[in-house]
Amino acid sequence: MDTPHIAAKSTKRRHNPAFKRKLVELTQQAGASVAAIALEHGINANLLFKWRREYLGSPALVKPTAQAILLPVTMAPLPPVGTMSTPPPAVLVNATRTSTVGIIEIEVGGARVRLRGSVDQDSVRCVLQTLREAT
Repeated sequence: MDTPHIAAKSTKRRHNPAFKRKLVELTQQAGASVAAIALEHGINANLLFKWRREYLGSPALVKPTAQAILLPVTMAPLPPVGTMSTPPPAVLVNATRTSTVGIIEIEVGGARVRLRGSVDQDSVRCVLQTLREAT
């Protein structure tokens, strides 16, 4: 007796190439979250990352959206603690023109200090002097 061949229904979902391309383009927008886009469209985030790799090619070929700019910094010796005076007016004028948002990160002798937001010169001098004395 011959048993009939029953074709098993595939559980693998097939997605339209236009749908894939649309989602990949959504991930390229500034501030886009791949996980949020995947969740919103009912697919797994790993699958969306796979589509991105396929459509965008090698990660080395993808242009970064923003790159950090590193600037060289030199430090002048600090005056002794007792001789600190108020900075000249020209320095104060420049200090008031600088942005109040940012982070200064200093690493000296294995210690790392982060200064966030608006930081006055006297505070920075005090921190650097304390670090100098500790090392």
